[in-house]
Amino acid sequence: MESWEEPIETGEVPEDGVVFDVIVVGGGPAGSAAAAYNALNGCKVLLIEKGVWPRDKICGDAVGGKSLSHVKELGVKGMIEDTPHFTVDSIIFGSGGGNTVRVMLPQEEFEKKEAGYSLPRLQFDYMMFKRCSEIVMENGGSVIQGFTVKDVHLEEGRVSGVSGGFGRRGDEGVRRYSSPLTIGAGGYSCPVAKTVTEVMHGEPMRDDEHYCGGFREYWEGVGGFSGTEGPIEIHFIDEFNPGYFWLFPVKEGVVNVGVGMVFAEQRKQKGDKKSLRKMQEWVINSHPGFKKRFENAKLVKGSSKGWQLPFGSPRKGGQPYQPRRSAAAGAMCVGDSASLVDPFTGEGIGNALLSAKMTSKHFDKDAHSGGFPEEAAAAYMEELWGALGPELSNSYKLQRWAKKKWLMNWVIGKAGRSEELADMMTGMIADKEASRQLWSKWFLFKTLILS
Repeated sequence: MESWEEPIETGEVPEDGVVFDVIVVGGGPAGSAAAAYNALNGCKVLLIEKGVWPRDKICGDAVGGKSLSHVKELGVKGMIEDTPHFTVDSIIFGSGGGNTVRVMLPQEEFEKKEAGYSLPRLQFDYMMFKRCSEIVMENGGSVIQGFTVKDVHLEEGRVSGVSGGFGRRGDEGVRRYSSPLTIGAGGYSCPVAKTVTEVMHGEPMRDDEHYCGGFREYWEGVGGFSGTEGPIEIHFIDEFNPGYFWLFPVKEGVVNVGVGMVFAEQRKQKGDKKSLRKMQEWVINSHPGFKKRFENAKLVKGSSKGWQLPFGSPRKGGQPYQPRRSAAAGAMCVGDSASLVDPFTGEGIGNALLSAKMTSKHFDKDAHSGGFPEEAAAAYMEELWGALGPELSNSYKLQRWAKKKWLMNWVIGKAGRSEELADMMTGMIADKEASRQLWSKWFLFKTLILS
């Protein structure tokens, strides 16, 4: 048994009615980090996880450089490096016409082991939950596994806590816990997020223009990969544009292979193109650019799974906060619960960890002992979008750009032949502010036409 396949001991379950400073619903990377950061800030925290470790999370498995400062800060980076993983040094982008460009990650970050990793979420989430649970308990808090939150409670217009229980339906050993702040980290269908958006403010939580379906499998022996460091790949294939196909090695000999498409676009497809599983089967078995790479590959049994990605792209419709409301009196949401996934690459862990740390900045257990106020919730949402808005907005433009097959093929072909343009793309990945240049008309004309 590997170290990340062993049970995690989280101590005794608190009695019904216990009051905490902070309750966190969801024990993935966002929830674990939010619990740990608030515990380090002097709070008595309750971390609730619906699953029981070890448990899998369906994802592309890449952990970008943005994540690593938080991972290191929480004492998890060394744990990752002691387990099998893949070190990412570049990203290969491919167009439907067969053009590719390899964008190198900054050499300095790569040498410092800060460029990015790729490893199964079964491992990554295990290590995050284990270390963050230790931090929570060391600071007087509690951790519960196998507990389903059934109700999010409101008192005098604010979230005041949660109730739920154990067992398949969450109706065994029912308990209720209270706190001035409840943090929603329960993923794309988080009950706290639903309460904040739909119940408290009558705003939509879900928008199929900004939700993506994903399908993932693990394969052994895929051609084009060797060793434990190198590129990850994202390909925009004409046959199911505007979707994308990815190949992310997670350790030597094993690759996360997947497809993704925005739900609103998937509904427009016909026949087999409506099924992400069937689209992936076609790419692996029939696409001229990939079938040879899978000739000697073997599917890892039981690894075929689908999930949903809530994108952080700006939404129309007059919402007062972008990408949508993620906080209210008594509550803040983080990660997928706050709809923060990058709409171009599908990466979400970096934004999840950033939002998790930000909650500890906006909650003060003494000043907010009577309840986390609405004005503090607004300040959190404004700072969150201020930090991530430019990057997420640019990624949304890239996502829409990728729908134009001829343009994507031309630009990737140009970048593949131009060292200057490839270097510029590396700089843009390293510096999200620099990526704003991409939307300058002069930049496009100078780089793509004159170069």
